[in-house]
Amino acid sequence: MGKGYYISRHLATAAMVLAAIALLTIIALSVVYNREKSKNAAKFTNATTSPVPPTQKTSNEPWDKYRLPDTLSPEYYNVTLWPRLVKNANGMYIFTGISGVMFTCVKKTDLILIHSNKLNLTLFKGHHAKLTGQSGVTAPAIKTTWFQMETQYLVIQLEGKLKPGKSYWLYTEFTGELADDLEGFYRSEYMEDGEKKIIAITQMQATYARKAFPCFDEPGMKAVFHITLIHDLETTALSNSQEIKTEKVTIDGTAVTRTIFGPTKKMSTYLIAFVVSDFKYISAKDKKGVLVRIWARKKAIEDGQGNYALKITQPILEFFEKYYNTSYPLSKSDQIALPDFNSGAMENWGLVAYRETALLYDPQTSANGNKQRVVTVVSHELAHMWFGNLVTLKWWNDLWLNEGFASYVEYLGADYAEPTWDMKDQTILYDLQRAFAVDSLTSSHPLSRKEEEVNTPSEISEMFNTISYSKGAAVLKMLSEFLTEPVFAKGLSNYLKQFAFGSSVYTDLWDHLQKAVDQTPGVKLPYSVHEIMNRWILQMGFPVITIDTRTGNVSQKHFLLEPEAVVDRKSEFNYEWFVPIKWMKKQQVQDQLWLLQKSALHKPMKVSKNEWVLANLHVSGYFRVNYDLGNWERLLSQLESGHQVIPVVNRAQILDDAFNLARASIINITLALRTTKYLLHERKYIPWEAALRNLNYFFQLFDRSEVYGAMQAYLKKQVKPLFEYFGNISSNWTAVPSGHTDQFTQIIALSLACSTGVEGCRELTRNWFKKWMQNPHNNVIHPNLRSTVYCNAIAAGGAEEWNFGWQMFQKATVAAEAVKLRSALACTKVPWLLNRYLEYTMNPEKIRKQDATSTIGYIASNIIGQSLAWDFVRANWDYFFKMYGTGSFSFSRLISDITYRFCTPFELSQLKRFQKDNAETGFGSGTRALQQAIEKTTAKIKWLAENKEPVHQWFLSESA
Repeated sequence: MGKGYYISRHLATAAMVLAAIALLTIIALSVVYNREKSKNAAKFTNATTSPVPPTQKTSNEPWDKYRLPDTLSPEYYNVTLWPRLVKNANGMYIFTGISGVMFTCVKKTDLILIHSNKLNLTLFKGHHAKLTGQSGVTAPAIKTTWFQMETQYLVIQLEGKLKPGKSYWLYTEFTGELADDLEGFYRSEYMEDGEKKIIAITQMQATYARKAFPCFDEPGMKAVFHITLIHDLETTALSNSQEIKTEKVTIDGTAVTRTIFGPTKKMSTYLIAFVVSDFKYISAKDKKGVLVRIWARKKAIEDGQGNYALKITQPILEFFEKYYNTSYPLSKSDQIALPDFNSGAMENWGLVAYRETALLYDPQTSANGNKQRVVTVVSHELAHMWFGNLVTLKWWNDLWLNEGFASYVEYLGADYAEPTWDMKDQTILYDLQRAFAVDSLTSSHPLSRKEEEVNTPSEISEMFNTISYSKGAAVLKMLSEFLTEPVFAKGLSNYLKQFAFGSSVYTDLWDHLQKAVDQTPGVKLPYSVHEIMNRWILQMGFPVITIDTRTGNVSQKHFLLEPEAVVDRKSEFNYEWFVPIKWMKKQQVQDQLWLLQKSALHKPMKVSKNEWVLANLHVSGYFRVNYDLGNWERLLSQLESGHQVIPVVNRAQILDDAFNLARASIINITLALRTTKYLLHERKYIPWEAALRNLNYFFQLFDRSEVYGAMQAYLKKQVKPLFEYFGNISSNWTAVPSGHTDQFTQIIALSLACSTGVEGCRELTRNWFKKWMQNPHNNVIHPNLRSTVYCNAIAAGGAEEWNFGWQMFQKATVAAEAVKLRSALACTKVPWLLNRYLEYTMNPEKIRKQDATSTIGYIASNIIGQSLAWDFVRANWDYFFKMYGTGSFSFSRLISDITYRFCTPFELSQLKRFQKDNAETGFGSGTRALQQAIEKTTAKIKWLAENKEPVHQWFLSESA
């Protein structure tokens, strides 16, 4: 057990008293619920019916601030919850609960603030809570209590002062709605064997534990939790720790099961989890006896959909134990696949929750990409068991450290579980290039923000974005590269040991990494870890490094897609970075150099006319690279004459850098377009995927203009050899390649060939789909190719094809198959079908709430559906904001998706009008996404004015 976990004799005594109280509480539960049942059923008609203070005016009072004061520190919770999985007399699903928290007074105070949101608390002598002292301490009487709605507090004013160093027990009883809002303690519904099933599940991150029970709901406020769940006899209850007692009891004449769980480790409220369901599981124990269980719907488990997750969980846990040099902190690892879950997954300690698509894999119907998603998401969540759960951020302004770290090492864990998949190389696609796209905007933000900038639930939710995840991963990968992996892992291990079961800030990690550097001979840095890394995390953006091979001069500049844009945010570092540059000359790897100022002369980079320089070797750094024109020409020549000489990830880098440098008007657009000419000979996935993403951007810009035809003709010529290659090696598309990433390239070949009209492609997809329509019970389409085939066939067809796809979607029992169909249904070219589909997103019986925003995004990606989706969201903005605006992590993505195609002055004016018209309602966690949409549209308008004609002419000349 780590140094951060310490209990004094005083607290140990208090714990014993608490345990006694817990047992008495549980024993008395039937009496409590019997009394409260009739009372709550009558009065529970809205979120909170309790009294509020006489005035709600903003003030400097503690209850008007979003951060808890530093006067109290929670130590233990006792929480008993009883979710009702049938409607009550008022037609509502509810849960009832009792909760006690023992806290220690840190500073003298006569005020208790504890988070509580949408809970209806029982009154004790006119107050919402009871307060008692521990170990003979007398607690002051409660003077008054109320709910502060804006800041989500239960406010308790006392007649006397709490004493520093003394411990107290706060007790509440409450009722809450078991809603279907995907937040806090909520319900999920699904059909199985024609029967509607209800389950009770949780999502506490970031600020939803307070919707389940009153608590000190901040990540740094760690405590030990004693959880008891009361549930129907035919159901099973799960929580963070293992059950220690399960018994049948009768409460108010109703036979139920009571499951008592062992005390958790010291942990944050946002990691608490409970599930009540009739799910089944498969299990195994690892070499150290840790119990691993995969839970899911009965049919999913019976069909073997959990087998792959069980297979890879054990090696991933084994990898992270070695990597962190720290044993897995718990005795069990439950992972559960949920029908309704707003996030992809959630790292609840000991009970990790997933969307079904992120945990379940069916070899018969799931694609290779679905399998990769399972291993990467499982690896990401298990990485959190140490980094995030064992050691937790003190406040949400440092969320990037949790999520960026897990996003980086997920590839390491996945690579260990699947060593032949080249997982480490894929970080360039799924993190680095994704981060670049956002961080090149003036509306970006630093990785680490000031605490005072992140307060409200919406502001916290907004931190769950591409910068925190993907830029965090890219920057930490760069750090690991220049420190070397052994030094990075050593510092990390020491950091985890010091702060185990506690919380930290990012500078604590820098301290331990610096110590590891100091203790390792041969590792030298130009500056300290603090000085180097603060430039990457305390200022937004990243540099473009320009290398002039004629002189050897190397320089840096803040990269912005709109070079003339004014950056509002000041930087103490003046947008300069300490940049580690790995590079090669011709085919010779050179010594790493550091660029420590705006510009410096590095003579080895001066080369002759028949040599070329390639910087950011293996894409280890978080920066783009530009060269003098001569070096660009030599790199292009090398790509066309022998592209294999250049590492595969650097081929993707060259493509992506060139296109984005051209979008920023740093190089000529025709130079960027020329990087795609060598693709005639390329067969690897990562370069093709990088090219396709940039070309898709062109599709969005030009598919409504005269440029589109010439562009289609050029891309048809480029992809035809790839299409023919895979036709040959797959026996005319009847098999799939054996290589993992080759299967992804095959999908690109089919998709791009069909979209550009390569002969035989569209006929192939239509025939496959037609055969399936003729025999719905025998889908002959390979799972890898289904997304492409479904989309093309539905796009080419009409109502008959769409309705068939909808029927198959409704019948799908594998979540991954349902996603493919849900996406493909948005491909139709029939406007009324798209409008009907949009309406379905507001009906949870047709499209689950967790899928509503992504479905609208799919429709918006369709050239016909884009304007329909834009009008639909605007017309129903109040609804979408109410449902998703303040908490959903996917809400910002909705705004990005419906505005992705915008590139005209009229569309820009619509965006600004939308911003103005809805200013009163607000944009919640999508505020920054709207700012980014305006900035992107402005940049595209300017770029098109300057580049549309040259692009058109280039495509015309090259497609001939």
